[in-house]
Amino acid sequence: MNKPYFDDGQCVIYHADTRDFIADAPDCFGVDLVLTDPPYGVGIEYGSFEDTAENVYRLVGSVVPWCIAHARTVALTCATRQQHFYPPPTWVLCWLNRAGSFPNPWGFTCWQPVMVYGPDPFLRRGLGSRSDVIEHSETAEKNGHPVPKPEAFWKKLLCRVCLPEDVVFDPFMGSGTTLRVAKDMGMKAIGIEIEERYCEIAAKRLAQQVLEFGS
Repeated sequence: MNKPYFDDGQCVIYHADTRDFIADAPDCFGVDLVLTDPPYGVGIEYGSFEDTAENVYRLVGSVVPWCIAHARTVALTCATRQQHFYPPPTWVLCWLNRAGSFPNPWGFTCWQPVMVYGPDPFLRRGLGSRSDVIEHSETAEKNGHPVPKPEAFWKKLLCRVCLPEDVVFDPFMGSGTTLRVAKDMGMKAIGIEIEERYCEIAAKRLAQQVLEFGS
């Protein structure tokens, strides 16, 4: 495995192509939860990865089955039009954003699918049922990444798909929102990112003082 780009004992960042990383990962490499936001194939300018539908389809086929095989739970956001790129999920959660304004053939897009694989962590522990809808309309703060996810929403999603003792893995880390919110919650997390400039953004975010959860 690659030498970590950043490691503070709680969160680890690897600067690598996830496809190469998982090919070299030892059999003992295991995590409880994969939480990630892969490219959508809509022409976003990321850097070395060309964000076309064809490339995302191939990327999904290379990485997502491995994640499903190596983690108890997988949760990922994807473009509404491209749910068919992914293996059939156990269920689809809904990110509801009533302030949505992105146009689609039937109006404005006010929701986004969250594909989930594996058992619900709360039902698995006998802790009762939770809603499959997460409502949040926050806009993400600009941080140098073209499409960062809002931290407050990502905390809600993380809390919905994991238990506090879980180890979190993000194979498409971007600017590090998954690791940042996991660290705020006292959880261990691992992130992989192909673009070094985004690794640097994530490392700087993780070097900041841990925020009080819910703030």
